[in-house]
Amino acid sequence: MLELIPEWALTPEDDRAIAGLLARCFATDFGGRSFYQTRQHLRLVQREGAILAHMALQFRAMRLGARLVTVAGVGDVATDPAHRGQGLAARLLAEAIRVARASPAEFMLLFGTAKLYHAAGFRPVRNTMLWCEMRGAQTGLVTREPAESLMVLPLKGDWDEGAELDLLGNLF
Repeated sequence: MLELIPEWALTPEDDRAIAGLLARCFATDFGGRSFYQTRQHLRLVQREGAILAHMALQFRAMRLGARLVTVAGVGDVATDPAHRGQGLAARLLAEAIRVARASPAEFMLLFGTAKLYHAAGFRPVRNTMLWCEMRGAQTGLVTREPAESLMVLPLKGDWDEGAELDLLGNLF
């Protein structure tokens, strides 16, 4: 069953289950959290008793050149290794896109390279990005560099690949 869970409604049990899923799926240290560096706004989960797959959405303002734009950022994408190849992440992504299209977001952004994202219409971009590093949920350096794995799905406008993207904070 696919569920949408606003962050404020996440139960302690689901929070622990998502943290466990992320720990099984990534070598990255999530510090026992159900999110990488900052809490998300909306969790999408596929549940068959246990949570088998997870994806998070974060809505925020960013600067694309001189324009302040609203984006829906996709993060913390994970499918239990025993349940991969069943289309669970594709279902979650389709629902995330539906939610983002109904929101004020002009673009969906994610950091990744999976074929799943290309198939859903995301395309890689190489904008220079300005962002604040976070490591272990602590603020680090401000970084300006070309994007390496940034993908965009325009929802309500055209993406300017020549403009600097100021994340106005950390990666998601």
